[in-house]
Amino acid sequence: MPVTTPAATRLSQLDQLKQFTKVVADTGDFESMREFAPRDATTNPSLIFKASGLPDYAWLLDKAFKDAGSGAAIAQVIDRLLVDFGLEILKIVPGRVSTEVDARLSFDHDGTLAKARELIGLYEKSGVTRERILIKIASTWEGIKAAEQLQREDIHCNLTLLFSFPQAVACAEAGVQLISPFVGRILDWHKKNTGKNYSAEEDPGVISVRKIYTYYKKFGYRTEVMGASFRNKDEVLALAGCDLLTISPALLGELKAGTDPVIRHLDPDAARTSDLARVSFDEKTFRFALNEDAMATEKTAEGIRLFSADIVKLEQILAKKRG
Repeated sequence: MPVTTPAATRLSQLDQLKQFTKVVADTGDFESMREFAPRDATTNPSLIFKASGLPDYAWLLDKAFKDAGSGAAIAQVIDRLLVDFGLEILKIVPGRVSTEVDARLSFDHDGTLAKARELIGLYEKSGVTRERILIKIASTWEGIKAAEQLQREDIHCNLTLLFSFPQAVACAEAGVQLISPFVGRILDWHKKNTGKNYSAEEDPGVISVRKIYTYYKKFGYRTEVMGASFRNKDEVLALAGCDLLTISPALLGELKAGTDPVIRHLDPDAARTSDLARVSFDEKTFRFALNEDAMATEKTAEGIRLFSADIVKLEQILAKKRG
């Protein structure tokens, strides 16, 4: 007769998940990072903007002005603020922190290169090595090609705002360190356009990440897959086994409170037996394939707009603070 382990003695779902997936904190809140002990942390302009408005983080704004120096442009102060946030995060997590390039540079190849180099330079002046930093860049053609060059310079990149298989393939061929496919935002689009509710197994975002993971492992790409932007705990658990998952504090709390068994759904050995065929994209075929995918086209554009808007809001806060 099988013996069932009492729930009280089981590991939490969060601890079970950590056995085969690196857990990343999707937050700018330091206390949440301390509570859930993720390996890595990732931020974006929206998270930094929210955190910057909280009293507990006012000292970081003051520090950014001081570190940037008197007379520094607001853009330089923002770079300093992003790096100062990153430096504090690296005191908490043992792994890496992702720091995002200004989303307004999403279609500017040379501008992205320059900004990424500036950010890495600020980290290195603070004594942090490149291995602990991921530069976040939107998964546009220009962003992917900029990341390809940065990787040659040992500047590791996290390609974000990724919603489609062509984006993922282009990133892998460019040799980027990591991609962040947005599970929840894919689900949002499909729910809005179909009026349907999806189980975790039917979830279009989950299905997309499973396909990308399988393709990468089958063809031996070294690019890491980090599922992002989750709407519920079931989406997270349906991707157990993914290289990394970046999870909000609310969902980390649910996983920490749960003790039901966590089943591994993604496995590199199983992926190698899939029947997926190898594909490739140049600029023309990439742009056409992305254009053919209404969801990916709309959500990429929307994400760039939202992140750009939050950078503008952050600029306004800093300009007002400086007076």
